[in-house]
Parts: sequence; C-alpha cells; structure tokens
Amino acid sequence: MSKLSHEDRAKVPESEYAFPKERKEPLNDARHVRDAIARFDQVEGVTNKERDEAWKRIVRAVHKFNIELQEEDWRDLFKRNGHTVPED
Repeated sequence: MSKLSHEDRAKVPESEYAFPKERKEPLNDARHVRDAIARFDQVEGVTNKERDEAWKRIVRAVHKFNIELQEEDWRDLFKRNGHTVPED
C-alpha cells in the first residue's frame, strides 16, 4: 500500500477522498484508487449512505485514472471477500 506522509495527507483536498469527512482512502492517483477499492470493505464507522457516496467518488476516480473495475456496486466487494454487507 502506498503511504502518504501526514504532511502530504493534509495537502490532499477533501474532495479527493473516498470518505472526505473521515479523510479516509485518498483518491489522488491510480495507486491510491486501487488501494481504496481493495480496502473499501475494511472502512469502519461509516453509514451505507456514506459508502454509496464514496463509491461514486471511487468510480469517478476509476474513470479519471483509466482503471479497470469489475464490481458494479460496493456491496459486490463485501460479497467477493466473504463479508456480510453492513446494515445501518
């Protein structure tokens, strides 16, 4: 996983995070977008509505960085990894 320093993370605008309020999963380059997808089902303390919004941001970043995405919905990530889709 690529790491951003605390200083670099502070420079990333909220609009470039999958979960901006929590400043979780930056989407500032292709590597971070792939990491956000891979770790999506590990993010805790967010609602399904926030996950819906985060997924929209991820899909936009996928298109921006020309990344292949097999899943059509974030719930597919949970199912693929054998996790239960969280309930609000």
